[in-house]
Amino acid sequence: MKLPAMRSVRHKLTAIVLLTTLVALLVALGAIVAYNLRLYHRDLVADMSTQAELLGHMTAPALSFDDRQLAQQNISWLSLRSAVKAAAIFNAGQQVFASYRAPGEAAALPARPQADGVRIDGHNLVLYKRIVNDGEVLGTVYLRADYGLAARLADYLGIAAVVMLIAMAIAYILTTRLQAIITAPIQAISGITRDVIARRDYSQRAAKLSNDEVGTLVDSFNDMLAEIERRTADLVRSNREKAQEVAERARAEEEVLRLNANLEDRVRERTAELERVNRELGAAMEAAERANQAKSAFLSSMSHELRTPLNAILGFTQLLGSEELEVPPAKRREFTTHILKAGHHLLVLINEVLDLAKIETGALSLSLEPVALDEVMFEARQMIEPLADARGVLLRFPAPQGLHVVADCTRIKQVLLNLLSNAVKYNREQGAVIVGCGPGAPGMVRITVQDSGRGLPPDQIEQLFQPFNRLGQEAGTEEGTGIGLVVTKRLVELMQGTIGVSSIVGSGSVFWIELPRGAAPGLALGGRGPAQPAAVAPAPDRPLRKVLYVEDNPANLKLVQEIFVLRPDLQLLTAADARLGIELAHAHLPAAILMDINLPGMSGHQALHLLRGTDDTRHIPVIALTANAMPRDVKRGAEEGFFRYLIKPINIPQFLDVLDLALEQTR
Repeated sequence: MKLPAMRSVRHKLTAIVLLTTLVALLVALGAIVAYNLRLYHRDLVADMSTQAELLGHMTAPALSFDDRQLAQQNISWLSLRSAVKAAAIFNAGQQVFASYRAPGEAAALPARPQADGVRIDGHNLVLYKRIVNDGEVLGTVYLRADYGLAARLADYLGIAAVVMLIAMAIAYILTTRLQAIITAPIQAISGITRDVIARRDYSQRAAKLSNDEVGTLVDSFNDMLAEIERRTADLVRSNREKAQEVAERARAEEEVLRLNANLEDRVRERTAELERVNRELGAAMEAAERANQAKSAFLSSMSHELRTPLNAILGFTQLLGSEELEVPPAKRREFTTHILKAGHHLLVLINEVLDLAKIETGALSLSLEPVALDEVMFEARQMIEPLADARGVLLRFPAPQGLHVVADCTRIKQVLLNLLSNAVKYNREQGAVIVGCGPGAPGMVRITVQDSGRGLPPDQIEQLFQPFNRLGQEAGTEEGTGIGLVVTKRLVELMQGTIGVSSIVGSGSVFWIELPRGAAPGLALGGRGPAQPAAVAPAPDRPLRKVLYVEDNPANLKLVQEIFVLRPDLQLLTAADARLGIELAHAHLPAAILMDINLPGMSGHQALHLLRGTDDTRHIPVIALTANAMPRDVKRGAEEGFFRYLIKPINIPQFLDVLDLALEQTR
């Protein structure tokens, strides 16, 4: 325990003695009070137990013969016990047989007896004791006595407080009388110490008044003064010698500092240069790491995008070239349409990737010359109208205005067609696309393409011009490479222009480009429109063994449907997204499930986890059928528990073998 700060030893000794006395009194009085309270509690419990035992013996005959008057007489003698507030005799049916209440006691008796034992209820001690005669329980004795523990504790505390005050007073008187024996020599040493400090005279000595520990302290103090006196003389002499040495060293250090001044400047310059190089190296390493990650993401996305149309091309080609499968002429025409559509999509994909590669490497050459916007608008309208008509989208182009821009004739047409095709593809049904043309910033011409689609939130707009970002649409809802806008932005910038977008969620988007104004007329443009999508016939209904196919790409879905036409023993169920696929799996419990990985809303991996998490679908084999062909994708599919991991384009014989193996497992 830390004592409060005191200036004199006398006060500290007094405080120590009083504190020690106080602690001893608290421990002793506390032990006495605790012992007396425990003794009181034990005696009261023993007394009440004895009373209950005696009352039970006296009342047993009355309970046996149902004599309530005798029982009441037996319990009435408790009035001689002032500590008992209330009592009751319960019969074997747990009903009050006889009772007693002390005068002035208003508390009610319990309705039924409780288990044997003693309980403390506030200021009352409650006791229950069964009445047993020859092994038969005749009833229960209930006693409620005054539990005066709190009153006794208050009395004990008052007595303890008085005793403590008296003892502390006696200890204080004795301490103040006897402490001079110890403090007088110490005070003498303290006086000499103050005088030595004030006058710096170490020749003084303290007088020895006793031969005890204090006398030993005086001898040690005098020896210390003698040693200090000797060392002070040595120190004065040494200081004079060191002062001379310090002066000589200071002159030498000044010379060294003068010589090192230029060296420190050079070191600082080299250190700053090294830090700058390290920062540049760190930035270069971070840029290289980002570039490596971007390359990996690009290759993974490209693998999926290339394999998706190749799957339709090779799959339908296998069906057309098979000698074992008989394909009707109508089906052959439909398969050919799908092959042409997938081939055109693949060509567009390759062209856009090549354009992006040329732009990034600086290998793309442009021929900038004045181009007539009216002719570009006319050609773009001719090429985009079939796609707009097929989707029920209204096109509105501006009237001829005779404006010219300085641009590459082919590339400006590519830019405009890309913006128009996006506006049509991502529009709502019976929507509209409005093309505008007019003055922009000083010396610039602005072209706007406005659609009535669902619009884009700000977070999607920030990532809009990144590769494989499909205008915020769910993957698979529209064909596209996802890099068209990247190529468009780079082409516009190479033509000394700018591109931007504004959008309102639920109302649509406006894409705009600004190009330098030109004066001379341009050349006419030519081209051909995009291919029309072929209709997809529904899969036939074969209500036998069911197989569920979760796929969002219509061409891939059609290919598998045609394969199942040649398998009359199977019925194919289809779903365009994972959530619907999971619902169908729980509803139909198919024999096997074919699962694409890149699905809108929920991936195939997430769907597999949900299917494995329920008892009714846990046993169904799930076959991955995907264009994700990177080694890490295949390894992840095996680790997550797919029955087999098949890569698009589909190898039909391999596909049928794996499907039969899965069906055999659930047979």
